[in-house]
Amino acid sequence: MTEWTVMAKRTPPAQLATLLRDAITRLNRRVRQTRPVGDLTGTQLSALTSLELAGALSPRELADTERVQPPTMTKIVAKLEERGLVQRTPHPTDGRQVILSTTDTGRAMLAQFDRARNEWLAGRLAELTAEERDTLARAAEILQKVARA
Repeated sequence: MTEWTVMAKRTPPAQLATLLRDAITRLNRRVRQTRPVGDLTGTQLSALTSLELAGALSPRELADTERVQPPTMTKIVAKLEERGLVQRTPHPTDGRQVILSTTDTGRAMLAQFDRARNEWLAGRLAELTAEERDTLARAAEILQKVARA
């Protein structure tokens, strides 16, 4: 039995929850900070990602998804549209509304961000031992299980 296994068996679930949440939060923050210099803000990137994942949304739906007020989303969308990253199309049933979706340029920008983040994380993982990487691979499976529950 490894030291980690012994420690895990002795760590109460509430304490483990705190340790995991803190580690995941810090890693997520660090990965989010890894992006090409001078590009999108975090808020713009989040909105663009939400559009890409959803396929298309109305401005109101995007504001709700991003948990911001519609006037704030209007400004974000204007910046993304100005850069050619999103496009507006007429709403199929409501002539007063539009549908937002990512453009090919927007998808390319997201792919560039994903590559930068993956390269940074792969570099950090390469610094670990094979045993540590195996442990993280198992932890990733377990965390996926927890996330799906």
